[in-house]
This record gives sequence, structure tokens and C-alpha cells, in this order.
Amino acid sequence: QVNVVESGGGTVQAGGSLRLSCTVSDTLDKYTWGWYRQAPGKEREFVATISRISGRPSYSDSVTGRFAISGDSAKKTIYLEMNNLKPGDTAVYYCAAAFRAYASSVYDYEYWGQGTQVTVSS
Repeated sequence: QVNVVESGGGTVQAGGSLRLSCTVSDTLDKYTWGWYRQAPGKEREFVATISRISGRPSYSDSVTGRFAISGDSAKKTIYLEMNNLKPGDTAVYYCAAAFRAYASSVYDYEYWGQGTQVTVSS
């Protein structure tokens, strides 16, 4: 069992920045990590992932160039740096862990946090 706790959400104006943190109870290198988000009335959608094998990040088209996923093994924390935020980024953001080397859908992740709300005002 891995405990996953997100923090860092809040309300920001369009064009602003936030950094989300995902603090976990196990060694980061054991898992592939992902960030997903869910807006009201919509399905949970992929935002970013970082593979436990390659360490290479990948992003959804909507956030490429604006968001960055990274990890700090010493702090057991995964980050999502979000810049140039837009009202369309408003959602609950979730951090998730997967055992597999590469994860491409919500069903690939075994552990999820409770989410943190991000609201971007225009």
C-alpha cells in the first residue's frame, strides 16, 4: 500500500503559476507517476507522467510547454509545476502511482491521492 497526498492547489488568475506536490510513503523509483485532472461533469483526463524506467516525462497536448512533472527522491515528492494557467485548467488534480514501466490510462495506476483543487479565474 502506498499513501499518496497532494497539496498546493488554490485559486490563481489566468497567466499565473502554481506548483502541486505529491508526497508519498514509498520510494519514488519503484513506480511510474502520473498527474490527472477532473473538471465538474467531465471524465478524469491525463495531464503528465514520468516513467520509472526512463525517467522521461510526457504530457497531454493541452499542457505541453506550460506544465512540468518532476520528482525529488530524498523528499519522496512528485511535483507538477504549472505556468501560464488558463481557466480551462480548472479542475481537481490527482497524483497516481503505477507499478508498470509505462502507464497510458487511468486503469494503469494502482494508487491515487484524494486530489487538490485548482481554480483559474479569468
